[in-house]
Amino acid sequence: MRSFLDLLGRDMAVDLGTANTLVYVRNRGIVLDEPSVVALNTRTEKIVAVGAEAKRMIGRTPGHIIAIRPLADGVITDLDVAEQMLRYFIQKVHRRRYFVQPRVVVAVPSGTTGVEQRAVKEAGYQAGARRVYIIEEPMAAAIGAGLPVHEAVGSMVVDIGGGTTEVAVISLGGIVTARSLRVGGDELDQAIISYVKKEYSLLLGERTAEEVKIGIGYAWPQQEEAKMEVRGRDLVSGLPRTVMVTADEVREAIEEPVHMIIDAVQTALDQCPPELAGDLVQTGITLTGGGALLRGLDRRLAEATGMPIRAVDNPLHSVVLGSGRCVEEFGRLNGVLVPEPRR
Repeated sequence: MRSFLDLLGRDMAVDLGTANTLVYVRNRGIVLDEPSVVALNTRTEKIVAVGAEAKRMIGRTPGHIIAIRPLADGVITDLDVAEQMLRYFIQKVHRRRYFVQPRVVVAVPSGTTGVEQRAVKEAGYQAGARRVYIIEEPMAAAIGAGLPVHEAVGSMVVDIGGGTTEVAVISLGGIVTARSLRVGGDELDQAIISYVKKEYSLLLGERTAEEVKIGIGYAWPQQEEAKMEVRGRDLVSGLPRTVMVTADEVREAIEEPVHMIIDAVQTALDQCPPELAGDLVQTGITLTGGGALLRGLDRRLAEATGMPIRAVDNPLHSVVLGSGRCVEEFGRLNGVLVPEPRR
């Protein structure tokens, strides 16, 4: 019976992120995790590479090949390229010939407009979906983190992705109050690039800045001083040069975007109804998304809010796992989805 149903098409969930796209397939789990990058040949207007292969090309391509990200700050900025990227990922997963096209659940930031949501849905339909549903990222992250989203108790989730930070208080299967901030991991990378450019007259690439953030990025002062060699182009001589950057310098560089994230959390708490605020004192705040891996961020948030902070075991997959739960338990969880019947 299951084999017969599988022939009808494998429903899937997609976390269409600014930095990475993840795909969850019903009965199989996460089957794809690749960068949201497309390499395009400007002479022929054809796609050269998608995903991990395209990311390796960033900063290393000839003039007629550009590596671009079709999403910025959590929204689609180039619809045509996003459609082709999504189609590539869906077809990569959905290789067999099925009788029916799949239903697709796509996670989007809570602050996306109706126009932006329609762009996401259209990309899904053009990529071959039978029906496209939208789920807001903080709701998906909360489900993926195992929070009791359907109970009459307040749960707070902070999902820090590549392009956006989603802060939401959830109760009884709905979002009570939310803040969507277009600041995330990419802003941290840009802050490091700007700092090194200002202090050392050295221009870093995006990949190098990300490596620095992962290697010695801290949001809280550390007792031991970590250092890291970084290579870039000298803005004075134009030649390659290497400098030593310390963890304290990186912490100073990323202070502004980190403060903006903390401020968004405090604002959401200020807007929270008193009864739910009382629940949060016990349940605390759950951190998800790649930004949750920034060392010391939990201590900064705990100091700023006075509340317990919990980082989930697998923060990078919280959104796609929550969206995947909706695919697995469609009848029970379809109340958190926003359907759009195709015309």
